[in-house]
Amino acid sequence: MTKSYTREARIRRHGRVRQKVNGTKEQPRLCVFRSLKHIYAQVVDDAEGRTLVAASTLDEEITKDTKKKNKTSQAEMVGTLLAKRATEKKIARVAFDRGGFKYHGRVKALAEAARKGGLKF
Repeated sequence: MTKSYTREARIRRHGRVRQKVNGTKEQPRLCVFRSLKHIYAQVVDDAEGRTLVAASTLDEEITKDTKKKNKTSQAEMVGTLLAKRATEKKIARVAFDRGGFKYHGRVKALAEAARKGGLKF
């Protein structure tokens, strides 16, 4: 499989997911993007088109701790940080958007850490 084909396939899968998952003011969408080095997550209100909360491995709060950990542990840290920031903004329920990625590995670790942090999917 070539690189461009896998990217296009993920984008098609993400399109199918987005047909079903939509973020509202009461239940915003938690979307995940995973690159080769980093993982990014944000809570989005699709009605207004605004990002309410965001977290990634590039955040200064966790960058110093992520240097010596594997990618799955880093994803857990991002999920915990995102859940903390979301509860500070009084967001309790979210709709999970895996972004066309399999619910496995880093994506699963982020989701489970966000659940432990207090978010309900």
